[in-house]
Order: sequence, then structure tokens, then C-alpha cells
Amino acid sequence: MKKVVTTAKTIDEAVEKALKELNVPRSKVTIRVLEEPSKGLFGLIGSRDAKVEVEYRHDPVEAAREFLTDVLHKMNVNAQIEVHSRDEGVLFEIVGKNLGMVIGRHGQTLDALQYLVNLVGNKGADQIVRITLDAENYRSRRKETLENLAERIARKAMRTGRIVRLEPMSAAERKVIHSFLQNREDVVTYSEGEEPNRYIVVAPKEV
Repeated sequence: MKKVVTTAKTIDEAVEKALKELNVPRSKVTIRVLEEPSKGLFGLIGSRDAKVEVEYRHDPVEAAREFLTDVLHKMNVNAQIEVHSRDEGVLFEIVGKNLGMVIGRHGQTLDALQYLVNLVGNKGADQIVRITLDAENYRSRRKETLENLAERIARKAMRTGRIVRLEPMSAAERKVIHSFLQNREDVVTYSEGEEPNRYIVVAPKEV
């Protein structure tokens, strides 16, 4: 939270002075008048300037949305950002055509953008807001793909009686597989390796 106190001949001048110092528009601040201006005796003796306190209101969602809009523009991606509130945070749904560039291989570009959006949005915020990015319903489609993969790998581990190592995945994707298989009584899962090459191991419980 940024806050400045400025003085000037009038309240408006003091506010404008503060806005320049904060480098933010008037719509993003709260203004509190600490002292009203006074002309004093004969307009000269005992005159007093206006004093105001101007505080920048950081909105994590708005800051994140502005950042993402700018990034998409620089990527020459013509898309809109729809914001949806959810129990676990906020969803930014990127709506447009041909969003493959935004998603990237296995969602790597989408994940990188999501990381940056959260970093920018929550910088200086009083309360952290978890922001999830999605495009072309990628998240749910990928989740279904990973769960199908997890089922096949679990069956393979049981059929062969051997451990099976998956390809490296992000922490979020590993969590999907761990969660999907955690209630099975015939296999166990754990992660090995170092980021960004950390991967899941699926093993029969008797091994």
C-alpha cells in the first residue's frame, strides 16, 4: 500500500501533486483531506495550505488483468479476458480464436503466464489472490487427459508388477495424478527428480 501526504494552495492541486508522485490515476486512490486551505488575515497573514493524504488502492485482480492484456497485445493475440470468481480464487478465461500460442506445449506457456500474472497482481497486495488462467477450456481437457493417463499407468504397473516412471510434469499436473490415484489400494505414487525435470513414479504396493 502506497501513501503520500502533500500540500498545496488548494485541495485539487495537492491531490494532483500526490497523483504525480504516486504515478497512478485518480480512480485508483482514496483521498483524505487533513487540512483545509485558509487565506488567513487579509489573505496573507496566517494563511494555510491544503494538506491531503492520498493512498493507492492496489487491486490484485485489476493489476493482473491489465498486465495480461498488455502481454497478449504484445503477442499479437486478439482475445478478451473474462473474469470469474471462484471459491479457490479467480479464473481469467482467455476468449478468442487460435489460442495455441497462448497455451503452448502441454500448457507450458499458459502456466508461465499464470505464474507472471499472479506475481504482478499480488505484488504489494494486502491479501493474496490466487489467479488461474485458462484458454479454450484447456485446464479441464488436460485434467481429463492426465486422469486417463494415470488410470492406464496404474493398470500397467499392476499388470507388469513393475514401477512406471512418467515424463516430467509441472507441480500442478503431478498433483492431478497423485490426487486421482491416491484412493487406489493397489498402487502408490511419489515424485522423483529436481525441477523442472521432476516426474511421477507409479508402483504396485507390493514392490
